[in-house]
Amino acid sequence: MNLNKVQLIGRLTRDPEIRTTTSGQTVATIGIATNRTWMDKAGQKQEKTEFHNIVIWGRLAEIAGQYLTKGQEAYFEGRLETRSYTGKDGIEKKVTDIVAENMQMGSRAQGSGQNTGGYQPRPTQQSAPIQASRPAPAQEEAIPTINLDEESDEVRLEDVPF
Repeated sequence: MNLNKVQLIGRLTRDPEIRTTTSGQTVATIGIATNRTWMDKAGQKQEKTEFHNIVIWGRLAEIAGQYLTKGQEAYFEGRLETRSYTGKDGIEKKVTDIVAENMQMGSRAQGSGQNTGGYQPRPTQQSAPIQASRPAPAQEEAIPTINLDEESDEVRLEDVPF
């Protein structure tokens, strides 16, 4: 039995780079950083950051290019793939990429008030109507909560988060 599976949760180190192959296939390359912290023998907190190259193909690549931004948290699931190339110095080099087959977008970077790629959060019920004369400031979408202690057997449409 063989298994080649990778699961990573990290933050994007740069905005996704989107390209189209000569055959018309969309490919996205993304860099992410993962952190690991531990206590050494002396009781000192240690931290190490690893950097990973993610390659995404097809419709998932288009989605990544449209919605992911530098500093955003994201989950990737895929497989390891090693490739070789000859550098400008004439030396053969090997690179290991993660070819992502599944992706979930996480929270955006702290202080990132800008929305790129056309993504606009849905307004919450409490927000004022958007005026056409000036754009609304970027804001985080409120995540609805459902109180299970309420003794109502009826589901209200206002409580459904989608």
